[in-house]
Amino acid sequence: MKMEKTNAESVWIRFFYGTLPGRLLLKPLVSPWISRLAGRFLDTRVSRILIPFFRRKCGISMRDVIVPDGGFPSFNAFFCRKRQGKATDGDASMISPCDGLLTCIPIRKGSLYDVKHTGFTLAELLGDGRLAEEFQGGTALIFRLTPAHYHRYVYAVDGEVLSWRRIKGIFHCVRPICTRQIPVYAQNAREYQVIRTKELGKIVQMEVGAMLVGRIVNEPPRSRKAACGEEKGRFEYGGSTIILLLQKGKIPLGSPLWIRGMREGEQEITLGERLI
Repeated sequence: MKMEKTNAESVWIRFFYGTLPGRLLLKPLVSPWISRLAGRFLDTRVSRILIPFFRRKCGISMRDVIVPDGGFPSFNAFFCRKRQGKATDGDASMISPCDGLLTCIPIRKGSLYDVKHTGFTLAELLGDGRLAEEFQGGTALIFRLTPAHYHRYVYAVDGEVLSWRRIKGIFHCVRPICTRQIPVYAQNAREYQVIRTKELGKIVQMEVGAMLVGRIVNEPPRSRKAACGEEKGRFEYGGSTIILLLQKGKIPLGSPLWIRGMREGEQEITLGERLI
């Protein structure tokens, strides 16, 4: 499947995030009401006219896609399309929760991230300083989803859901040029669950919304159990991000995941692919 290149940001993204006039115009565009308005249009039958153009532009394959009788009723229905099958590795302690582009980042002293040269604290990201302390010296796995990716996601681990939180925010784009300019992940609307596992201790699985993503749609939990590979939810239109936080020592620096990340940087990964 054809994916966008990280260095191929569009002209309008460069304008809004890379110039002073653009940043002055950006503020109203990242507000939640703009995302809600766009979301309402993309839920209408009229929005179906966008589907063929979007498919061609992003090179989206329809293989294994479940198409409703009568076709997709709206653009958002197509964007949140389901696929056949359940991709997971039964022997894995952790799998990729989504299709996307993965970056592995150490949680450094002072909880400071360095995501594309943007600094922000783990406490800002979580909205909880005490919880942030539990992940000092650990690892963040950041999965960036482009519009062409599959936008349903699953639980990355088996475990007990200890808590759930939603943080209202704004809706910045998550492309690399944007994260270089603004601490996007600590400002955008986001939801997360804290999950206790047998092999990895506590982890955090977080969904982060982006520009024109008015909704992070998580399935209501049937119990306090997370089942690895079970669908957790979906993003509606736009690029988005999923973040997994692991505690110190759970990913050895010499592991294949780290070696691959150091060699390739942001790496293509598929839903269900074994991480640990």
